[in-house]
Amino acid sequence: MGAPRIALVAGEASGDLLAAHLIDALKRRLPGADFVGIGGPKMQRAGFKAWWPAETLAVRGYAEVLRHYRKITSVRRALLKRLLAEKPDVFIGVDAPDFNLWLEARLKRAGIPTVHYVSPSIWAWRGGRVRRIAQSVDHLLALFPFEPPLYEKTDLSVTYVGHPLADVLPLVVSRSEARERLGLPDSAGPVFALLPGSRQSEVRCMAALFIRTASLLRERFPHALFLVPLVSRETRNLFESAIWAQGAQEWLVRDRLSSAAPDAESHDAVGQRNGVIKLLFGHAQDALAACDVALVASGTATLEAALLKTPMVITYRMSPWSWWLMKRMSYQPWVGLPNILAGQFVVPEFLQDDATPENLAQALGNLVVDTEVRKRLTHLFTAMHRQLRQNTAEKAAGAILSVLPQ
Repeated sequence: MGAPRIALVAGEASGDLLAAHLIDALKRRLPGADFVGIGGPKMQRAGFKAWWPAETLAVRGYAEVLRHYRKITSVRRALLKRLLAEKPDVFIGVDAPDFNLWLEARLKRAGIPTVHYVSPSIWAWRGGRVRRIAQSVDHLLALFPFEPPLYEKTDLSVTYVGHPLADVLPLVVSRSEARERLGLPDSAGPVFALLPGSRQSEVRCMAALFIRTASLLRERFPHALFLVPLVSRETRNLFESAIWAQGAQEWLVRDRLSSAAPDAESHDAVGQRNGVIKLLFGHAQDALAACDVALVASGTATLEAALLKTPMVITYRMSPWSWWLMKRMSYQPWVGLPNILAGQFVVPEFLQDDATPENLAQALGNLVVDTEVRKRLTHLFTAMHRQLRQNTAEKAAGAILSVLPQ
């Protein structure tokens, strides 16, 4: 067989990261392989040819998906037509189950091997999808150790591969080094990281909540510093607009970080002022490593915070209708990945109507002053880190090679 053609679909920032690591591992084993489909900038830097950008699929919640339904289904039909015509050697759907499982089922029926990378969260809601998943794909790559047993009653082949973030993030994190990378003064503190999400719809929904929470924390901790890493110019503009709308522009420091080195202007501003918000281009991991406590929108960022041993409060809001549907189909009392992995509430969660500035500020403030809780969380997060460190990309690549036609 010549160099294979491998098709992938990843629709969010987390999927883009997973797929980029996988592409790198596959290229080491399959020099000259061609990678095509739907993907983001990290995948493209790894050599992926994007027929459509990942942003095409980056919508959240049932109501939001319905608004974009015609566009998404049009892209999916066009992609299916092209894949059936070009017949890749394997198709890998990276997360995005509502989009990918439909596609995978039709490709599998056409004789194209299919792999789904990231088990849908059947342990949290819509458990009836197990049978559909088993019928749609030839192989499943699971990120978490509790997932393979969920498929034991099917004939689906499942491989636990761990999580790639656990491979790339250090077991021991230096807060002082992270603060130095961001140009923060040694005396800065308490430092809060605010992560309102990577999608524009998330930032639009939660920016005001995060800013009002920061305002309450500023009253309790006048010398507090707030780091806000944002993934794109669009999300940054949305958050900054919310700052102005909330009348908090006087404590905004603009940081135009595009590399690890901070600019002198923002360093001086932070060194001379107290109680400021510092916006960052990217640098989410540095912000989480540098802070004392983080406020994180539910999603992969909560796992990232845990792997960086950062105490956190988890929150989320969505449209009332999407929330009503999610509540009806959920199985567990928690949504944050650290709590799911622990099987109990180890970090606070405030969702939908409970996500108020008062609740969030109180919980964050309590974490800042409670050193014993923060120590316990460090030990717990370190144990999670060791469990998830599995050399994920290499394991996943090996499993995919077993599916490729010989």
